[in-house]
Amino acid sequence: MELNALRQFLVVARLQHLSRAADELRVAQPSLSRTVARLEAELGTPLFDRGGRLTLNDAGRLFREHVERALGELDAGRRAVAEATAEGAGTVRLASETFLTLTAPLAAFKRAHPAVEVELNWSPAEDMARRLRAQEVDLCVASQPIPPNGLASTQLFDEPVGVGMATSHPLARRDRVRIEELADEPFVSARPGHWQRRLLDRLFAARNRTPRIVCEVDEPSAIADLIAAGLGIGLVPGFARRTEVRVPAVWVAVDSLECRRAVTLYWVAERHLSGAARLLRHAIADWDWPGGAGRPAAGLTGSGARR
Repeated sequence: MELNALRQFLVVARLQHLSRAADELRVAQPSLSRTVARLEAELGTPLFDRGGRLTLNDAGRLFREHVERALGELDAGRRAVAEATAEGAGTVRLASETFLTLTAPLAAFKRAHPAVEVELNWSPAEDMARRLRAQEVDLCVASQPIPPNGLASTQLFDEPVGVGMATSHPLARRDRVRIEELADEPFVSARPGHWQRRLLDRLFAARNRTPRIVCEVDEPSAIADLIAAGLGIGLVPGFARRTEVRVPAVWVAVDSLECRRAVTLYWVAERHLSGAARLLRHAIADWDWPGGAGRPAAGLTGSGARR
């Protein structure tokens, strides 16, 4: 099997759409179709169901897992050789749902290790376990649990998540609110899959309610500014309180033990990490997280401090 054919298969498997895969790979769709057909002929079984739309079948999912591991090992070998010949400089690849929390430790790491190249990858939590096992990334930081099979982890910090709202909001002077009081409020939220949205949906589902979302954004850092503009309220981590006031908004605690996030660092347990990856793992794990030295997502302050 040719490596290029295997890499093309992974793109088709991920997108489950030939024309979009061909566009991403910048190849002609008929050529890509022939590549997939040759793989299926060599394996002696279809990898996709083609009834209406292209769908990866059980054999395809099984084959994808092995291809990801095989190509991951080859990439790891190349990086190991590069690290050895570069006398320990190397590259480390970090995935996270948000890098706002990690700004300060990453900056300190680059000052201490300027020769190490740090590649940052945004990733939803549901993709992280697969990307780690496929060696697409070395480390992941998630604000929600990910499947632990074969992974090692260390919790960085656990914190309350509150509600951000404009200073003019009727609840802005409260110290604490209940989820039930927010049932009819308009919410500004990240898109489905982001930890903030999953937490919001989970809190409301536990009360047989659905949040009224009036604005979904791809850029979570913009949420506080939209809240301050009065477009709605939104869940904001406690981390956002530890900064100077930059926008006219406040942070109000939520009266629920479930309204928290645990930020955790993950890596593959039984796999050799490069020297660069080990250095970054220690830098992130050993950071003074309770002090909140990283730059928070927005300029929100507690309502008591504002008064």
